[in-house]
Amino acid sequence: MADSFAYRVRTRDGRVVEGKMDADGEAAVASKLRSQGMTPIQISKDAKVSMKMEIKILPQKVKLRDLAIFSRQFATMINSGLSLLRTLNILAEQTENPLLAKSIGFVRDDVERGASLSAAMSKHPKVFHTLFVAMVRAGETGGQLDTVLARVADNMEADYKLRQKVKSAMTYPVVVAGIAGMLVTVMLLFVVPTFAAMFEDLGGELPLPTKILMILSDGAKFLVPLFFVGSIAGYFGYKKTRAKNDNFAFRADTIKLKIPIFGDLFQKVALSRFSRTLALLLRAGVPVLQALDIVAEATGNFVLTRATAEVKDSVRSGETMAGPLGRHEIFPPMVVQMIGVGEDTGALDQMLDKVADFYDQEVESTTESLTALIEPIMIAVLGGIVGAMVVALYMPMFKIFDLIK
Repeated sequence: MADSFAYRVRTRDGRVVEGKMDADGEAAVASKLRSQGMTPIQISKDAKVSMKMEIKILPQKVKLRDLAIFSRQFATMINSGLSLLRTLNILAEQTENPLLAKSIGFVRDDVERGASLSAAMSKHPKVFHTLFVAMVRAGETGGQLDTVLARVADNMEADYKLRQKVKSAMTYPVVVAGIAGMLVTVMLLFVVPTFAAMFEDLGGELPLPTKILMILSDGAKFLVPLFFVGSIAGYFGYKKTRAKNDNFAFRADTIKLKIPIFGDLFQKVALSRFSRTLALLLRAGVPVLQALDIVAEATGNFVLTRATAEVKDSVRSGETMAGPLGRHEIFPPMVVQMIGVGEDTGALDQMLDKVADFYDQEVESTTESLTALIEPIMIAVLGGIVGAMVVALYMPMFKIFDLIK
């Protein structure tokens, strides 16, 4: 009996088409497709394809790293003299991220119909964000698409490295806290009840720490599942509310910036992203007001977003950028002064690059300091929690002979 195969081919006019066919094997599918004048790109059993579709429960995403690689390859190919359509064809085939590859295919089709590259990309905001589309539009207008795409790739790679540094600082405490939570849960649900049964058989009055531990163990049967369900529901509720309610997002980011130690790190990351993105846009020739609009969306911090929006209104009324920035606490005096000097000398993009480089270094040194500081603290906390539970369990053992009497 013939098997069902899913295939992806390139037609004579350069289009990528997907379909299904019943055949005795992949070779038979390939032979039949070639006889029809099509070039096979991928052939697989339909069962495997459907299984992949079932497994992909979470929505597909295009990561920052995927977009950075795409930009770098795009810039290299355009600079090498390849036509826009041919470049898009190649990228649609070799891009590993399925969502990005599919979107590139749609963009290629729109460009082939006569649309501009930026207009075609703007139809896919979940893949090509506002900053990316604005930079492509600026590159098209100035005839420097390859140069602009290379700068976009540099910016994304720098942003990716910055995020990785922050993740490295946050990973250790999160992992240790997770391990501590698992150990405490296991002890409360499985270890403590065993001792509780033994203490009941012995009789007598238990020490206060042991009593508290027994109460916690009894409550853990209900509190632990409730905690996990509440944590998951709270996480998704926070994400949903943040996406829909700007005031909630503003308050959340305000609290985030005031968290001891980590708040300073979050501020430096936001300032680095603000400075590098604004420099990138201004260097590409994007008007100041439009650049501030895009930066307000790209910062990832609503405190900085609102401050940038207010700065844009002030600039529209004829003020310099440095003046309004100084009225917002999130912008340190050093940043305001450097932007003011950049405006006076006509080298604002260069000054913003220097600000971004400074805060990149600050983030790196802060993450290293945090890692060095948090490691012994977390070990001490983990040891203290487990140690306290063990001591509470064994305290009655010191009076075991009295309990037996």
